[in-house]
Amino acid sequence: MIDYDHDISAIDADLIRHGMASIHLVRAGDQAALVDCGTGHSLPNVRAALAQKGIAPEALRYIILTHVHLDHASGAGAMMRAFPNAQLVVHPRGARHMIDPSKLIAGATAVYGEQAMADMYGDILPVDAARVIETHDGFVLDFNGRPLEFIDTPGHARHHHCIWDARSQGWFTGDTFGLAYPECTVDGRAFIFPTSSPVQFEPAAMQASVERMLARDPQAMYLTHYGKVTGVPALGRALLARIAAHVAIAKACAGAGEGRKQALLDGLEKLLLDELRAHGSALSRDQAMAVWGLDIELNAQGLEVWLDSTAA
Repeated sequence: MIDYDHDISAIDADLIRHGMASIHLVRAGDQAALVDCGTGHSLPNVRAALAQKGIAPEALRYIILTHVHLDHASGAGAMMRAFPNAQLVVHPRGARHMIDPSKLIAGATAVYGEQAMADMYGDILPVDAARVIETHDGFVLDFNGRPLEFIDTPGHARHHHCIWDARSQGWFTGDTFGLAYPECTVDGRAFIFPTSSPVQFEPAAMQASVERMLARDPQAMYLTHYGKVTGVPALGRALLARIAAHVAIAKACAGAGEGRKQALLDGLEKLLLDELRAHGSALSRDQAMAVWGLDIELNAQGLEVWLDSTAA
């Protein structure tokens, strides 16, 4: 667990490796909330973090999901059973998949297989509809006197919202403000890189969502992948440029036929390595791909779906 100012901490979700996915613990007086909840395997870390902070399970009042991709939300059902006073706060496009996760499970199982699903995500349990709060753009949750404002932030997914915390002057960004893994920080400067999704990547919408968040002049961003980043204006400029670079790579590969996927992978890897070198990172190619390989694969998938949708 990493403690930040303003009663915010990052709990490692233990997804694949340490430092890949975080769960943010937020306190407001004698109550607590989680922003994103990891997988079914993340529950022991959450229990330990609450115990370390002296927070009773009954004091956890909200489990807030930025979106319902499995690395952020598959533990919701287990968490709701463990914390009896919690309500689940979720985008209206994602709520039905938490109440009945069968489509999420079937889709992911078709990709990964049953054993890999169990290994990665654990049990994915339904959430009682009576305990679900659906948000809307501009929705404000009164978290024990600490208002949390939700805005719709499509681009990575259409069921994505980000949460403004006035106390910290920061956003909980899920995946909309990209990824910043600790291994790539140089002299205290985070390295930011966009993440598409294999199904709903919309680069123009993502750029608009990023610009909307930057307009609030945030002092910090709290990323699920991974943790708090500052120096937000410079990170925002870099992120917007790298989203544009993804679009340029996709357009350059659009006519590559059966070799399109490999061309996308090669182009994204080159972009990543060039940007890491410009950032001052000393990671080798193999070290960088050990950190970023899965994300490069997912980004290539997302660009393929986007190209197909624009062609249609």
